[in-house]
Amino acid sequence: FNKLMIINVSGRTDVVAYYMDWFVKRWNEGYFDVRNPFNPKLVSRIFVSDIDMIVFCTKNPLPLIDTIHLFSVPIQLQVTITGYFDDIESHVPDKRKIIECVRELSDYLGKENVCVRYDPILLNSKYNVDYHIRAFNKLCMMLNGYVSKMIVSFVDDYKNVRNNHLDYHEPSNEEYLTLKEAFEKNDIKVVSCMENKYHIGDKNDCCVSIKYAFERTGKFYKEWKARDCHCVNMVDIGAYNSCLHGCKYCYANFDSKQIMSNYKMHDPKSSLLIGQLSFDDQIKVRRK
Repeated sequence: FNKLMIINVSGRTDVVAYYMDWFVKRWNEGYFDVRNPFNPKLVSRIFVSDIDMIVFCTKNPLPLIDTIHLFSVPIQLQVTITGYFDDIESHVPDKRKIIECVRELSDYLGKENVCVRYDPILLNSKYNVDYHIRAFNKLCMMLNGYVSKMIVSFVDDYKNVRNNHLDYHEPSNEEYLTLKEAFEKNDIKVVSCMENKYHIGDKNDCCVSIKYAFERTGKFYKEWKARDCHCVNMVDIGAYNSCLHGCKYCYANFDSKQIMSNYKMHDPKSSLLIGQLSFDDQIKVRRK
């Protein structure tokens, strides 16, 4: 049987920052159970032996320093580092510590397997075009030689973003072109994530390309049909409304009461990230 699976850890929540003990325990136990967010009685069981590669996505990679060596499959690391203060990102650790950590992990993984996400780009009177250019250039300077690419995108108008009464505006054509020109001047390659209208950087690359996945695993993956972004298909093992970073632009966490109750329901010994299996759950093994 030909397995074909890359797991995303995670676009739904920051597993690395808040649930790394659970992830390591599940890895050692040999399987993860993942509740379907749209059909909660349906649970996918993912066996570690079926996993070809891990894509870790996090704003706080510090817990990986002591754990990264435990995983026996290829790893790509994507760390989000923006120029925002705690008016936008209330619980993200000191960016200098994170940059230091990215350098250390890059020495271990190889720079070709490390990307930094400068996203989303949010424009307002405080965080204007000049501000973003300075922040991005400084970041590129500090990370030069440690990352393969910078991934950028503009903030999306999700319902929960509107609920946070976030002060921002769509980039004007002039703002977009000024950012594009400045970002592309850096020594680090830039790619856009899910951007058709405001594309910046290499149009032939994406976050996790078919070519990159093949180079790491020797297997051909299909594009991720659920998203229009050219990345390979990945299986997310996270759960929505369970991240405590409190970023105001986040699409995956939109209910602060739910976030706290989910966090309280987390049991590091459970096979699920949040809560426990119940007798009427339908468990199906997933292999790709």
